Amino acid sequence: MKLLNQFTPAFKSLTVAALAAVLCVNASAQSDWPKAKPVTLLVAFAPGASTDIVARSLTQKLSEITGGNFIVENKGGAGGNIASLQVKRATPDGYTILVHSVAFAVNPSLYADAGYDAIKDFMPVALGPKTPNIFTANPGVPVNTLPQMVEAAKKSPFSYASSGIGTTTHLSMERLKSAAKVDIVHVPYQPAAAINAVVAGHTQIASTSMPPAVPMIKAGKLKALAVTSANRSPLLPDVPSITEFGYKEFDDYTWFGFFAPIGTPPTVVEKLNAALNRAMESADIIEKFAQLGMSSNRNSTTEFGNFLKTEVPKWAAVVKSSGAKAD
Repeated sequence: MKLLNQFTPAFKSLTVAALAAVLCVNASAQSDWPKAKPVTLLVAFAPGASTDIVARSLTQKLSEITGGNFIVENKGGAGGNIASLQVKRATPDGYTILVHSVAFAVNPSLYADAGYDAIKDFMPVALGPKTPNIFTANPGVPVNTLPQMVEAAKKSPFSYASSGIGTTTHLSMERLKSAAKVDIVHVPYQPAAAINAVVAGHTQIASTSMPPAVPMIKAGKLKALAVTSANRSPLLPDVPSITEFGYKEFDDYTWFGFFAPIGTPPTVVEKLNAALNRAMESADIIEKFAQLGMSSNRNSTTEFGNFLKTEVPKWAAVVKSSGAKAD
């Protein structure tokens, strides 16, 4: 205080004016969002993955709603951790947004060092759509139901493709293996490649999210065995829920979410939340998501944050019980 008092009134006035100017610029940047420059939706997986499909489905709508320019950039690798770290370190101005799957909540317990804390290092923006996982089989495999698949796997070696180590598609099958007391070899793939592996016969079965599987099922290139939700999916009403076969503890989903670096102005986060909710409520987006077995519900940043606080420990418990680990 003594040091400040030594400055002349003119210098004090200049200092106050400079501080006011900085605050005005910051406020202007927040009010101008997202028109100052393109907003990058950094997708944690490769093109063609379900997360990528979600992001690309919404970019045009977000541009129309906000008047800004939204672009998608894919940054796959390390189960999504590479993208997470890039966004964690990005300038928190609302122009770099992470688009991730439920793996965002799983990875901190799956990896020895995922490089981020799912609760402390990001601001939850909005929960996107979710989809049950689905078990499918190559048409050449002589099974038509989940119980038949379990029995066949007990008699001869089976392998299954998943969307990657630690994804809910991996963990759902591991839970089934434990409950059914059957050993099926896990072959992890990049999300967009897992379905192609079972279609090509590289594995007998697959555990994936629904978006990449549904077109193959409808084309006759895959047989659907069960969805992992407690109830059947409206998109495939003839495909049983896993709970119908006695596995009552299952209600597993792959969900997608939007995250901003910690420190992003709350006004910007709220604007993006509102825009995402409006986009997901558009009739054409609802229809597109439904065709892929996905659905969404309006949610606030607080609601998404509370949801994350339940998902992170939930999947940490599953990772621990399954013994799943990623290097």
